[in-house]
Amino acid sequence: MKVAIVGDGFVGKTTLLRRYCTGLFQESRILTIGVDFQTVVINMGGERVKLTVWDIAGQERFAFVRDSFYRGSRAVALAYDVNDPKSFYDLPRWRDEVWRVVPTALLMVVATKIDLPRAVPREEAIVFARSLPGPYYETSSLAGIGVERFFLGFARRALEGAILAERRGPKADRWP
Repeated sequence: MKVAIVGDGFVGKTTLLRRYCTGLFQESRILTIGVDFQTVVINMGGERVKLTVWDIAGQERFAFVRDSFYRGSRAVALAYDVNDPKSFYDLPRWRDEVWRVVPTALLMVVATKIDLPRAVPREEAIVFARSLPGPYYETSSLAGIGVERFFLGFARRALEGAILAERRGPKADRWP
């Protein structure tokens, strides 16, 4: 199943994905050009769920190509850096961008870099996640905190999205 991680540039999307895939912290200062993707297999109670995780570039100069990368996503994680308030306050823009292309995608919120001092209150992020409605996760790629839990939740959300899409029929999530 296709899923995507979106958010402002340098919030830690690529580092989070690398941490899950390799188990190592590999700080990335190289920006993602357009999109990168990784296939991951997540064990959910003995059942294996295969996700193709699209890591979508957050810089504004790549906005013109993002629409095509969203199509087909069953779940999308809106990522922000707890130390960067702008990245949090941009989440509604990311939500709107995703839903404009894939109105059926199920969303969730993931806070990154929780090992750093917070500039965004946790409660405010939880309220935003509930408004989607969607779950809220906190992660630190550096410390390895919450990474597995987030990807397990991502797989759960993708399964929910796939079930809903199946009920709606094959043309329900196509962009006109």
